[in-house]
Amino acid sequence: MRDPRALRVLYGGPLDPVHLGDVAVARAARDALDARVAFMPAADPPHRAPPGAPAAARAAMLELAIAGEPGLALDLRELRREGRSWTVDTLRDLRAGIGDDAPVALLVGADSFAALPAWKDWRDLFGLAHFVVAGRAGGKTAIGAPDADLPPELAQAVAGRLAVSPDELRSSAAGRVLHLRQPLFPHSASEVRARIAAGLPWDALVPAPVAGYIRAHDLYGARPPGAGSA
Repeated sequence: MRDPRALRVLYGGPLDPVHLGDVAVARAARDALDARVAFMPAADPPHRAPPGAPAAARAAMLELAIAGEPGLALDLRELRREGRSWTVDTLRDLRAGIGDDAPVALLVGADSFAALPAWKDWRDLFGLAHFVVAGRAGGKTAIGAPDADLPPELAQAVAGRLAVSPDELRSSAAGRVLHLRQPLFPHSASEVRARIAAGLPWDALVPAPVAGYIRAHDLYGARPPGAGSA
């Protein structure tokens, strides 16, 4: 039986496709927090263009990417729910099942966190989960530092919420913000898709089984193995 006080960490987004940077950040969070990290692919992300691969394909690629990885898991709750994948609705549904006392954290990149004021009911998120923020390579310093690049309303909301250790996330259910000292990789899923479409090398940016799946299923315009020129 799962310890009700164990920290749950959710890593959401389109994951279209999952790439090596995603896996690296999830591993870093797992190790730093001593917690299981669950990838949570969005069905219909409200702040982005529709995913380029079907939900089932994105879930299959995630399964391949984390196969044999201890402490990494897959959470399909947003794919099973109809409508837009609003994070606040996901967390409210989760809380309805696990209660208000279990610690939950959202793992996000610094750019996503900085865009938080554009999210639905964004202030309510602090009452539903902690945030674990992975910085971007070459970007500003840690969340909460004087030169952190945050909108004023978000900087105000973060004030007084900064955590200095993972233990602070386990000792309360929600509301803290922890800087993960693992820079995001410079590559992104959009770059992977663009390189595939342009016929440029891309395989090295994703886990090998994911590259095989993309080619086998002709995703994002990739040619299956053995396909010749027209």
